[in-house]
Amino acid sequence: MNNKIIIVSGDPNSINSEIIYKCWKKLNLNIKRKIYLIANYELIISQFKNLKINIKYKKINNIDENINSSSLNIINIPLNFTDPFNVSLRDASNYVVQSLNLAHTLALSKKVKGIINCPIDKKLIKISNKIGVTEFLAAKCKVDNGSEVMMIHNKNFSVVPLTTHIDIKNVCKKINKALILKKITTLNKFFQILFKRKPKIGILGLNPHNSEFSKKSEEMNIIIPAITLLKKRKVNIGGPLVSDTLFINNYKKYDVVVGMYHDQVLTPFKALFHFNAINITLGLKYLRVSPDHGPAKDLIKKNKANYRSLYQCIEFINNLKK
Repeated sequence: MNNKIIIVSGDPNSINSEIIYKCWKKLNLNIKRKIYLIANYELIISQFKNLKINIKYKKINNIDENINSSSLNIINIPLNFTDPFNVSLRDASNYVVQSLNLAHTLALSKKVKGIINCPIDKKLIKISNKIGVTEFLAAKCKVDNGSEVMMIHNKNFSVVPLTTHIDIKNVCKKINKALILKKITTLNKFFQILFKRKPKIGILGLNPHNSEFSKKSEEMNIIIPAITLLKKRKVNIGGPLVSDTLFINNYKKYDVVVGMYHDQVLTPFKALFHFNAINITLGLKYLRVSPDHGPAKDLIKKNKANYRSLYQCIEFINNLKK
């Protein structure tokens, strides 16, 4: 059966064990029997005990085993640790990369409906010469360079940054017509695969007030020519839009708004929707989603972590019609 859901426990130095537990308590048995957690068995047990969490769990070898639907079933990944919430950078990085590699392999086997990775500190992926999980998995899937798309999504609205986790000073160097065409083409294609309808896409300009459309601006020389070509390809796209007013109300005209850089779209999105969102990677050979927040190291062991985004990831995959 291909209705299985893989959850990667992610960064060991994080709130992940807490949000996994909080989700587990809310899930019904029908969903629980579909879930397989990739984690270090001893680490999860130690973290649960530290957090005074008491649930059933079971170590399994692979996703072909008959699992106990009342237990959290864990596929073990080796990890060296002494303090369960203070794993060394090197050990944590090896652990995260092994976990993601296994999830990738399982997803390619067509035995799973989708994978979810819990939050991961990007430093753990950079050791593997990748920027983040989106780019890491895109490389594993041999996606055409730059074609993968990070989409922050909820039932009402989505946003996509053309550039992800790069310094703002480098954004202008990365923005070009080819990149816009790649990203929007992937977005348009995979949105239709997931949601069975053609998206209405809005794209922002790069500069304040679109640089008043001056002749030397990126809007005139890069963004507008890309939009023109995309329209010829029958993509339903409008812009360039002005970012300082769009998110007051006009964003509601679009299914997805595409921005030139990370915070141009994620900051207003999170101001509007808080934890009501998930991160979907478009363009992979399988479905990958993750919570729309980081490992929140400042909340470790405080029992204050919000589990809603992880819960929505599970619901999204479970309810998705293939």
